[in-house]
Amino acid sequence: MPSDTPPSQPSPADRREFYRITVTLPICLQPESDQAEGTLIQRPVNISGGGIGITLNQVFAVNEILFCTLLLPGQVLFKSYLEVLRVDLIPYPHNTYRLHGRFVRMTSQDRELLIRHIMQFQREHLNKHYSA
Repeated sequence: MPSDTPPSQPSPADRREFYRITVTLPICLQPESDQAEGTLIQRPVNISGGGIGITLNQVFAVNEILFCTLLLPGQVLFKSYLEVLRVDLIPYPHNTYRLHGRFVRMTSQDRELLIRHIMQFQREHLNKHYSA
């Protein structure tokens, strides 16, 4: 029976073991302390079982913990904490940043749920672009 305790955090090398794909999903990122219900906004997200990369018009501090909400296919609401690893300024358009973050405090069940959806995204991508 799987445990509900969060697994240890993946190392930088481990994070690259997770398959990555870029998909457009409704997402909300907000500071961990913000208890208000955030608005989901459709954005391209580079996602893996270890974390996300996303382009935003809002800057967050490195090491800040964010609350991440994603709306996955089938109206599955996925919630996790995200540690900001890096924020890169994108010169154009003005006030645009690329946030790189890793999931933290995630249960093994939540990680498995996310990985199942990522595998489904990959199957759909392959069927769309490489099927005869």
